Amino acid sequence: MTDRLPGFNTLAIHAGAAPDKTTGARATPIYQTASFVFDDVDHAASLFGLQAFGNIYSRITNPTNAVLEERIAALEGGTAAVAVASGHAAEFLTMNALMQPGDEFIAANKLYGGSINQFNHAYKNFGWNVVWADTDDPSSFERAITPRTRAIFCESIANPGGVVTDIAALSEIAKRHNIPLVVDNTMATPYLIRPFEHGADIVVHSATKFLGGHGNSIGGLVVDGGTFNWAGDDRYPTLSKPRPEYAEMILAENFGNFAFAIAIRVLGLRDLGPALAPFNAFLILNGIETLPLRMQRHCDNALAIANHLAHHPAVEWVSYPGLETDRYHGLARRYSPLGSGAVFTIGLKGGYEAGVKLVSNLQLFSHLANIGDTRSLVIHPASTTHRQLTDPQKITAGAGPEVVRLSIGLEDPADLIEDLDAALA
Repeated sequence: MTDRLPGFNTLAIHAGAAPDKTTGARATPIYQTASFVFDDVDHAASLFGLQAFGNIYSRITNPTNAVLEERIAALEGGTAAVAVASGHAAEFLTMNALMQPGDEFIAANKLYGGSINQFNHAYKNFGWNVVWADTDDPSSFERAITPRTRAIFCESIANPGGVVTDIAALSEIAKRHNIPLVVDNTMATPYLIRPFEHGADIVVHSATKFLGGHGNSIGGLVVDGGTFNWAGDDRYPTLSKPRPEYAEMILAENFGNFAFAIAIRVLGLRDLGPALAPFNAFLILNGIETLPLRMQRHCDNALAIANHLAHHPAVEWVSYPGLETDRYHGLARRYSPLGSGAVFTIGLKGGYEAGVKLVSNLQLFSHLANIGDTRSLVIHPASTTHRQLTDPQKITAGAGPEVVRLSIGLEDPADLIEDLDAALA
């Protein structure tokens, strides 16, 4: 082949993968092993000292996981990636590399409820402090910056409300203050939005969702954009200061534009341990092979159903940026021209009770706490995923009492509409 970068569909199938050298197997094998044999003592020493790349222990690296890492790095346009146990683990290891006790990060106030809980509560145990800013007002992020700020965090398309974030505007603010911008790209996937192209520095994923796409495995990913200069920056000692574990090596100097991914792997995964099982990596890899086809069908189905519900007498409102009347439609056309994703929320005229009844009466939709499946899914966030939040926090996050979240699958849209109409009746 020429030096031309392959297209997205080709990368989704081939990036990082090759026939197995030993057996000729074309599908990526599952290397279900805890550890790996060294060539000799010198080889082992070079691996442990980060003088050579290779496999030591599957908590840190694994050949199956490596294919997944190379594939998502290629699809996102990053320099390197690290596969981890879950989306929460991806967020946690990212902050572990960026933060010291007493440090702050600024987060968009429209996020997945689990992330809000993680930031508000679990991170306090590490002395990491979240400061909330308004997704709809980029200037609020700049006003929140202090000398202790170490990152800005947002979702490309926010869960559950389908809010589209102005990534470029946040990137301009982050760059003015030399702070990395971290974008959770779970809802959009790189098929719809590639945050690095809009100025992000780090991308995280819950691979459980659309990347895997079949609701059968838990996983997360951290992707290094290679765009932030960590060298000499005392605010990020994990990357810019000598590491006593590695003979005083400075990761930013040794590894350049993939130093952040190295830090996630050789410090985060090594010491904290949320490793991805090779079998889950295999399942997620197989899901990614059909990602472009699935995401387009997700988007097409979601738009058809959102249009139908927007005119339903039991529905007060529909929040889906694919609708021309939606307040985020302009941002969706700018950032996500191929479609606005599969997930959106509706507000029912009957409030909380109507939401509970809807999820109880649907037959084809599965009532569960997940998104991004081939099957259509439904949940009432106020009574489940966002239950731990206060009422004002629920409303801010787009999960008020009347809200129902739909994750539209790959079924025939006419069947989904019939199911919704029957349940709403």
